Amino acid sequence: MATNDDILKLFEGLRVADVRDGMDWIGLHHRGTVTREIRPIVPGVRMCGRAFTVRSRPTDKTIPHLTPEEYTDWAYNYWYKEVYSSAAWRDRLRPGDVVVIESHDLGVGEVGSNNSLGWHVLGAVGVVTSGGVRDSDEIVRQGIPVFARYRSQAMTQGRLEYADAENPVALGDVLVRPGDIVVGDGDGVIVVPIEHAEQVATYARQELEKDKRTRRRYYEQLGWELDETVR
Repeated sequence: MATNDDILKLFEGLRVADVRDGMDWIGLHHRGTVTREIRPIVPGVRMCGRAFTVRSRPTDKTIPHLTPEEYTDWAYNYWYKEVYSSAAWRDRLRPGDVVVIESHDLGVGEVGSNNSLGWHVLGAVGVVTSGGVRDSDEIVRQGIPVFARYRSQAMTQGRLEYADAENPVALGDVLVRPGDIVVGDGDGVIVVPIEHAEQVATYARQELEKDKRTRRRYYEQLGWELDETVR
């Protein structure tokens, strides 16, 4: 029986469009495609990995009246340790995981250049959130695939708190379970239920190779040098 890692290898080089075709080929026409509002922050990036799911929620905790010095202590020794901390789950990341965050449109840059880079150090190959990102210029410079609904400026304190990890989450109206296959590129994000992944990959590969053959002929007719998209 194929392992999750074996299945992930079947998706190497597949585009989101190919995976969408593979889903259609096996009758999953209305499954998997994440809302078009969730887009790549970094142009030209591609991502494929296992879903590592995280959920955040709006907080009802209020920020006390503090001096700037007190706020620094409160933010870093209370909020980011007890209320909103990825320390609760980040050490469980494995190489090949995509961090999938169910979040909310509260104007929060929940994913930034710092935490996305830290997750990448631990093996994450990308991040998808139904919420927002900040530090966008640095995220682009770092080149780690990050997909989000919006760009923002604010931090999480007084706005969002950590809820749970490694449970099913929602990206828009798409269910994502731990271990499902998540693929992203310039066409957006698609989620493949792990129980269908082998079959989806088979027909996605069929459509990719068909596309390559046709486009390769056009390249040759135009005298263009063959690149990796047609080889």
